Amino acid sequence: MKNSNSKKKINIISIAIVGIASLVLGVALTAKFGITPQTDAQSFWKEKAEKTEMPQLEPNSFVKLAKDLNPVVVNISTTQVIKQKPMVPFPEFRSPFEDFFGDEFKFFGESPEREFKRQSLGSGFIINKEGYILTNNHVVENAEEIIVTLSDKKEKEYKAKVIGKDARLDVALIKVDANGDLPVANLGDSDKLEIGEWVMAIGNPFGLSHTVTAGIVSAKGRVIGAGPYDNFIQTDAAINPGNSGGPLFNLKGEVIGINTAIIAGGQGVGFATPINMAKDILLQLKEKGKVTRGWIGVSIQEVTPDLAQSFGLKDKQGALVSSVNKDEPADKGGIKAGDIIVEFDGKAITEVSDLPRTVATTAPGKTVKVKIIRDGKEKFLTVTIGKMKEDGEEEVAAGGDREDLTPEKKLGFSVQSITPDIARRLDLKDTDGVVVTAVKPDSPAAVTGLKSGDIIKEINRKEIKNLKEYKEAMKTASKADTVLFRIVRGGNTFYVAIKTKTKE
Repeated sequence: MKNSNSKKKINIISIAIVGIASLVLGVALTAKFGITPQTDAQSFWKEKAEKTEMPQLEPNSFVKLAKDLNPVVVNISTTQVIKQKPMVPFPEFRSPFEDFFGDEFKFFGESPEREFKRQSLGSGFIINKEGYILTNNHVVENAEEIIVTLSDKKEKEYKAKVIGKDARLDVALIKVDANGDLPVANLGDSDKLEIGEWVMAIGNPFGLSHTVTAGIVSAKGRVIGAGPYDNFIQTDAAINPGNSGGPLFNLKGEVIGINTAIIAGGQGVGFATPINMAKDILLQLKEKGKVTRGWIGVSIQEVTPDLAQSFGLKDKQGALVSSVNKDEPADKGGIKAGDIIVEFDGKAITEVSDLPRTVATTAPGKTVKVKIIRDGKEKFLTVTIGKMKEDGEEEVAAGGDREDLTPEKKLGFSVQSITPDIARRLDLKDTDGVVVTAVKPDSPAAVTGLKSGDIIKEINRKEIKNLKEYKEAMKTASKADTVLFRIVRGGNTFYVAIKTKTKE
C-alpha cells in the first residue's frame, strides 16, 4: 500500500516538474521569437478589449463624449504648392516683346505655368501615443508644410511629416514628435454599425476649431464616385469643409469612420470612410509608406435582373465575370467568363462593387476560396492572389472593369463571346456573333434601344462570328459617324444605328 502511495506521489511530482519546465520553455521561446499575445496591428492602435453594449442616449451623453474625445482630435493646417496657368484675355494676340525676351513677356499669348501657395485646413485624430495621426490624403496631398495643433490648453503646434498615404482610399498617416504620451482615440468596428445609430463628429469646419456635431447613420455602403473602393457611411451629423480627416464616433466613444466627403450645397448629407477599411492598410502605411493591393485579373460587371434571369439565378447577386486575363491568378484558379462570384475568402459578394474592395484588401500571395455559380450550380475554386501593378490606376482590384476608351465603351455597352452556357440559357441554336452583357443608362447605345442579351451578328454590314472579328470590325466602324448593327433578340432580327459622335 505504501509503495502504491509512493508511486502516486512520484507521478504527481513528475507531472508538476514537466508542467513547470514546459511553461519556462514557452516563455523563453516567446521572448526569443518576439511572439506576443497582441498582434502588431492591435499594438499599433487602441481598441477597447471589453465587450460593452451600446449605451442608452441620455441628455448629457454628448457632453461627456465631447469632453473625453476632444483631446484626441487635431487641427491640420497645410501649405500646398499649386501649379496653374494664368488666364489670358486675348490668346490670339502676341506681345511684340515675346520674340526677343521669351515667355516672361507673353502679355496676351499662352502664359507659362506658375506656382502659387495655398493655405488649407483639415482635421485628424491621434491613434498612437507616439504621435501618429490619421487623416484624409487630400488634406495633406502636395503639402509643403503641415502644422498640427493639439487641443490642450496651450494649443501647442507641431510640424508633421507624412508617413504614408493612399490616394485610392483617401487616407493618410502623419506623425508629430510631441515628446510625451498623447491621448489616443479608440478605433471601433465599423462593420457592426447600424443604420439609425447615433454618431458624433468632431473637426474644424471653416477653421472653427473643435466643433462638435451629432446625428445618426443615414445609410451604409454608399457609392458616390469618389474612387474605386467607395463604401461610405452616410450621416446627417453636420460635416463641412475643414471636417475632412476628422473622426466620426459612436456612443461608446470609438472611431467608426473618417469624415471624408460632402455634397456641395447639400444639407444633412455627409460621408465617412469606414474605419475598418483604414485598419486594413494602416500597418502598410506605417511600414512601407504606401499600399500594396491584391488583384486577380478579371473584368466584372453588375448582375442585372435580366442577366440574373438569363443565368438562372433566383436573386440578383454577385459579380459577373465578363472576361479573364490569360495566365493571371483568376485564370490559373479556373475562373471563367460567365462565372458569377458570390463569395470571396469567406466574404459574401452581394454587389459588383464588393469584389474590388474585397480583393484589394487581400494580401498578395494569399490563397483563398472563391465561391462561384456556373451552369446554375455552386462551385468552390482556389485562387492565389496576385499583386496589383504600382501604376495600376486602370487596373482595379478585381482586375479591371477597365475604364479604357474602347469603341463600345464610348457607345456605352459591353460584350463577350457566346459560350455554350449562354447559348443554352438564351436558347440559341447559332453561336456566331457576340452577346451584349451590359448597357450603360443614358448612353448612345441605351438611347437607340440596345439591351443586355442582344446578339450582334453584323457591324456595318460585315458579318461577325466571334469576339476577335467583332473587335476588328469595331476598330474600323467606330471611326465613322454612325455604326450599324444587325441584332438578334428573342428570335427577331433587326438593325440598330448608333451615333459615335454627338453635337457639342
